[in-house]
Amino acid sequence: MLLLLLLTNAFVLLPWAGAGRIIGGREVKDHSRPYMAFLEIKSGSKPSWCGGFLIRPDAVLSAAHCMDIEEIESVTVILGAHNISDEECSQQKISVAGWVIHPKYSCKDGKNDIVLLKLNEKATITKNVRCISIAENHECVKAGDLCTVSGWGRTSTEGDMSDVLMEVDMEVQNEEICEQLSSKYQRQSMICVGDEDNKKATAPGDSGGPLVCNEKAHGILSHGCGGRLSPDVFTRISHFEPWIRKKLKSFSRKAISCFPFSD
Repeated sequence: MLLLLLLTNAFVLLPWAGAGRIIGGREVKDHSRPYMAFLEIKSGSKPSWCGGFLIRPDAVLSAAHCMDIEEIESVTVILGAHNISDEECSQQKISVAGWVIHPKYSCKDGKNDIVLLKLNEKATITKNVRCISIAENHECVKAGDLCTVSGWGRTSTEGDMSDVLMEVDMEVQNEEICEQLSSKYQRQSMICVGDEDNKKATAPGDSGGPLVCNEKAHGILSHGCGGRLSPDVFTRISHFEPWIRKKLKSFSRKAISCFPFSD
């Protein structure tokens, strides 16, 4: 259940998707990942779900493929949740006023898989709802770095979605591994992350969640690689940081701070 919100059955299954459940992970301490967001996407008779993360009181980052659905009726972001099936008093449910998908996003190969969602109202920053800093343009992770991925996705290939937030430790891999598995892998805009023994992975329901390294979001769970359980491909946030900053300014010309919990 950790990683990406893969979309099967009730989810939208994309031809290049392969990540979505957190396998080999653990339940996190209640509300210890206050930046996590749960996306409820209503479209016709088949709702879908994805992960995301709060980067400003009025803005959530996620994967573009989560929003690449025809006739979306509404999107609701749930913040401050641990058990998503409970009506926890810590939860804030906020409708999404609109979203911006990267103009060069490609659903066929998962390139530029990033979306910025504008909340209809600003989240109230509390101990259970906080922003997370994103990697800046010059910041990169390297092979061997240990990061974490969180989500409410499946905990096994055939299991159900998790009610509670799960997390898994995952290691950044040499990019040659993903390049050998997929000709669509791009070093500049993607990160190759996984477990060589296939014991730890993401699963359906985790898509859009953050790859957190040294307390910063460096990646967005995007898709699997080469049809294998692992490694997974994450959108490289540092590559898109200038675009993110530009779009945030279009959301609001006034500076919006996550103070006192985040810069």
